[in-house]
Amino acid sequence: MSRLDPTFVLFLIPSLLVACGDDGGLLPRDPDTATRAMVDRFSASAGTLMVRDGQNGLPAAGAAVDFDRGPFITTGLAPSGQVTRYYNFDVQPTAPASIYVLARDGQPVDGQLNIIDAVPGMVGYNDFWQVVMVEVPDDYVVNSVTSLAAILDLGLAMTTTQTLVNCPVVPEGSTATRRFGGAAAPLHRGWFRDELVTYFTFEEKALTGAVVPTSDIFVTFNLNPDQPGGGPPSGFRTESGSAQTHNVVATSPSMPGYSPLWSVQIYDNSAFASVRDLATAQQAPVMAADAALVNCPTVE
Repeated sequence: MSRLDPTFVLFLIPSLLVACGDDGGLLPRDPDTATRAMVDRFSASAGTLMVRDGQNGLPAAGAAVDFDRGPFITTGLAPSGQVTRYYNFDVQPTAPASIYVLARDGQPVDGQLNIIDAVPGMVGYNDFWQVVMVEVPDDYVVNSVTSLAAILDLGLAMTTTQTLVNCPVVPEGSTATRRFGGAAAPLHRGWFRDELVTYFTFEEKALTGAVVPTSDIFVTFNLNPDQPGGGPPSGFRTESGSAQTHNVVATSPSMPGYSPLWSVQIYDNSAFASVRDLATAQQAPVMAADAALVNCPTVE
């Protein structure tokens, strides 16, 4: 099967409500009036590096998140030493979740919202999704299937593609306005178990495969991880009076091997001043190798 155009896969147009009619059939569900799913990225079950504790100021469950503010966006360095910026969407696994795209003859149904079966905090959730094409009959009514359970009950044919998409599920009203190359940054809508969800898309580089690829990022903190309160709780070390870190990504979107899922290499903060690009980051003493996998799409 040819690779699916991610922009086509994720093209979502609000449409029409799923309930059972008198004849037991499915009726279309209206996204504008549908129940909204509760989304909380900062609960203890959803977060790893960003967990709400009542003192760190992370947004409440279900509250819209402005990802254009710290600690959700970081200023780092590209491999060549140029300034780069990336969002922070916390730790994610390499095993993608599934996103279901309803189609006729292999083409997504206009107006149909994509379907997922996990939200942050649930077992099996991932910001990274593997696209599954679901074939519907010619008489299918848009948005009358709004859950994986309905897909399975109807026995619709499914084809798992090699297309991977980076679509963090976020509370309704959240914003993340930056995209690599100045691409549009809408908040998309989808279905989760008959409820409406919203999510971002990041398409700075096409991703394919059965597992999410990774690339290295070299980071350092105000306190080294071997010290009390060190590592992530102490915050990234920055230049004096600036938000500029010396966190260095090993690849940029224009380079082979780029992935927004970064394998974190923590270097000794005593090397902070000498780290200016990938070459110098690779020479710095390593405090912790492959410390975590984090979803940090490059946006500038």
